[in-house]
Amino acid sequence: MFTGLVQALGEVVVATPDGPGRRLVFRSQPTAGSAAVGASIAVNGCCLTVVDVQADQLTFEAGPETLSRTNLGQLTVGSVVNLEASLRAGDAVGGHFVTGHIDAIGTLQARQDEGEWSMFTFAVPASLTRQMVSKGSVAVDGVSLTLVDVTDSTFSVQLIPHTLSVTTLGKIAAGDPVNIETDLLAKYAAKAAASG
Repeated sequence: MFTGLVQALGEVVVATPDGPGRRLVFRSQPTAGSAAVGASIAVNGCCLTVVDVQADQLTFEAGPETLSRTNLGQLTVGSVVNLEASLRAGDAVGGHFVTGHIDAIGTLQARQDEGEWSMFTFAVPASLTRQMVSKGSVAVDGVSLTLVDVTDSTFSVQLIPHTLSVTTLGKIAAGDPVNIETDLLAKYAAKAAASG
């Protein structure tokens, strides 16, 4: 379980085929220093298990299911990702409960920059917008954000200068793919409503 509050950025230093999946190695001093083999880390919001730690580098193995449902399969050497260690009992939850299980890949449809602030509109499958409401929560590449407007196939979020400067979202442009996870409580509410 995570909160959607990014703790560090990681840079891809190795991205190689590994059986049906990929081996991904990230350089990240703050997160690597506190991680151990077997730990769960959200990489762009996707929960992965640390398989090796060497100095400032963390190694993960991503399976074919993960690669097909997330943007991790598109990472190359030099790509930058958002990293967050899993919650521990007693930790503050500053964002919202994020499972690290990505629902789908969305696409940045439009970006409107207003000084140091930005309004982003993302296109997503309609099945996801049915789990969204204005002022609700969504995780985009692992970043907990508050929904502004929701349509049948899009949603918008307002990003503050801090979020733009300390996460990968500050660098994305129209057409870029992002990992989307809807709010866990919205999933249960939608399931309950559907079963009548």
